[in-house]
Amino acid sequence: MRVLPPGVAAPDELAGAIWAIGNFDGLHRGHQALFAAARARATSSRVAAGVLTFEPHPAKVLSPALAPRLILNAAEKERGIAAAGLDALAVERFDAALAALAPDEFCARVLGARLRAGGVVVGEGFRFGVHASGVVDDLRRALPTVIEVRPVREGDLLCSSTKIRELVLEGRVDAAALLLGHRYWVEGPVVHGDHRGRTIGVPTANVRVERELLPRLGVYATWAALDDGTRKAAVTNVGLRPTFATGDDVRFEAHLFDFAGDLYGRPLRLELVTHLRDERRFASVDELRAQIGADIAAARAALPPP
Repeated sequence: MRVLPPGVAAPDELAGAIWAIGNFDGLHRGHQALFAAARARATSSRVAAGVLTFEPHPAKVLSPALAPRLILNAAEKERGIAAAGLDALAVERFDAALAALAPDEFCARVLGARLRAGGVVVGEGFRFGVHASGVVDDLRRALPTVIEVRPVREGDLLCSSTKIRELVLEGRVDAAALLLGHRYWVEGPVVHGDHRGRTIGVPTANVRVERELLPRLGVYATWAALDDGTRKAAVTNVGLRPTFATGDDVRFEAHLFDFAGDLYGRPLRLELVTHLRDERRFASVDELRAQIGADIAAARAALPPP
């Protein structure tokens, strides 16, 4: 996938491409529908399909105090877009100058001069330009191809980044997965922790996660995906380790079932399947050890096939 950083114009091979436009935080089923529409039109027109997104998230510029905690960081979003089969990703820097562009200026400068777009794919009711004054008809006046995609729903729920954030914060990762189209996951390198797990007979992988949005604290049944393609059932504690009062940084500590090996320095993806219980403080290490045994049993029972 060709990545165009802010300010970099589309090369000749991307001239006339079809671009899906949006923030695309979470890459949920609604976003996937836009990508599919862009790929389909691009294929029929024999041009490339790309994604235009914005960094930082517009709300962080327009309403910083109300800006959402993002589901994905920039690197995770880029990898997800590449995996969706798009040919290009264009990142537009969102700042006060871009926010002040009138709709026709945005079309001329960004979609025309920079991207040389042949068409765009947007969600139903898409708004853009200064004070969100631009509408889909403004795009139709500027481009030969404009596709407006209807929202995707799961029952009565709209597949939206806002709803997914709400569910993740509540620990309802199983419900979030229905809107995402895949299990909610976090990933990062395995780093050294306090090494207490080994001392109580339950070794854990301490995964360093760099995400704005973290799930509700507690214990989760989990699938752990290793960098060699191996997948292991696991139980993961997301929390502050109150029994040991070791700090205020949230850690992801996963115990992989039926696994022996050194994971330090290796990337590990944790797919959180269901929330088993909230984190709590135990009166003794023995009480904690007994609860971990119960958590392992509960996780094994809760996990479907990978």
